[in-house]
Amino acid sequence: MRFDDLGLKPELLRALSEQGYTDPTPIQAQAIPPALEGRDLLAAAQTGTGKTAAFGLPLLQRLAAMPRAQGEKRPRALILTPTRELALQVDESLRAYGAQLRLRTAVIFGGVGMQPQIEALRRGVDIVVACPGRLLDHMSQRTVDLSGIAILVLDEADRMLDMGFLRDMRRILGALPRQNRQTLLFSATFPDPIRTLAQEFMRDPVSVEVAARNSIAATVAHRVHPVDAARKRDLLLELLARDSRRQTLVFARTKHGSDKLARFLEASGLNCAVIHGNKSQNARIRALSDFKAGRATVMIATDIAARGIDIDQLPVVINFELPMVPEDYVHRIGRTGRAGAEGMAISLVSAEESGQLRDIQRVIGRAIEQEVVAGFEPSQPLRLDGRGGSAPSQRGSGARTAQSQPARRGAPAPRGHGRPSHAGKPHGQAGAGDREASNAAHATPGNERRPGGQRRRRRPNRATN
Repeated sequence: MRFDDLGLKPELLRALSEQGYTDPTPIQAQAIPPALEGRDLLAAAQTGTGKTAAFGLPLLQRLAAMPRAQGEKRPRALILTPTRELALQVDESLRAYGAQLRLRTAVIFGGVGMQPQIEALRRGVDIVVACPGRLLDHMSQRTVDLSGIAILVLDEADRMLDMGFLRDMRRILGALPRQNRQTLLFSATFPDPIRTLAQEFMRDPVSVEVAARNSIAATVAHRVHPVDAARKRDLLLELLARDSRRQTLVFARTKHGSDKLARFLEASGLNCAVIHGNKSQNARIRALSDFKAGRATVMIATDIAARGIDIDQLPVVINFELPMVPEDYVHRIGRTGRAGAEGMAISLVSAEESGQLRDIQRVIGRAIEQEVVAGFEPSQPLRLDGRGGSAPSQRGSGARTAQSQPARRGAPAPRGHGRPSHAGKPHGQAGAGDREASNAAHATPGNERRPGGQRRRRRPNRATN
């Protein structure tokens, strides 16, 4: 199947062709036809499967076909996203796809002042891409009029739930017109609160599922380097120095740890960019631009800040520290192995992280190959048997071992693999500021702050689609 077979307008097909896209991904092939018909859509889609085009192309086509009254300035489509980076990515993709359609967009999120957004809304826009907290601020100040919204997209709804935005989502949905509104909900998982939300605010939605929860690209190779925690920085430097020109995304667990790691690598002669919640929006955009342009060969990021980063041909992702939530491993490594390209996901794992590695292997449904790097032999092996006893011994320095992982009773069985993304490429541009910045600035993967300041412990979401 090709995009020509989906009933898209010539203007959209030309824009896709100019970007080199001819064949839709599975989520695009299944989601675009019912979305073009105006049906509500409940879609299971992982990061990296091309979901932005799956909702963006039909949204643009339907808006272009809707008559707009002379002088009408109210937005007609609203896209809610969990983070500012994803909002920027979505906005840039829409601009690329709709370059020939004369539709106007505005981005609403935290990190900078509100006034530029207020002025953009006053001039009139067709599409608003927003994070929930700042959108509510605009609503409370009456600087945005959502009474004309005909199409609503909830992008990565499960992540918005994880970040504590359920109440905000309900308030926004409750303020939108219900009659003749089309709602497209995209989520990697469908926990009960998301299903309840769908039942309450959607009309007979078409269900689309093309990749199982926690599926990973088949083109990504996985490897674990066992190492003592005190020697992780030196091992990371050793791995990066093997090819100092290679673009590498490194995940750390905390904002402070990211800055400290960047200072260490820069003192060793590597050019680093850092992105986390304490960075201003302009600093984050500049860091991402430097990394994409090759001015920085290493990007160090935290989980929340990295959400929405989309970089073509990224060869390597390194987990300097394993995530506390095992599902976040899938989101991290989804940054490599895209568009059919080969990728490598490397994790530096200390004995203290054995339990986290065990949970990750259960989530992805496979054991990860281990390789001890010569000169960095750990003082104790990783314990993956789940009993705290001796783990299977590793072979000598530099040898690789694959350790099997006993399945937990009642654990959901992973199903299938995802499809690399063919969605558009963000260039990054400024938006406006709000509580998303506060959420990211005060959150760590295991201890996130709800909007409004209330802390909650984050637990892995075990619901299946």
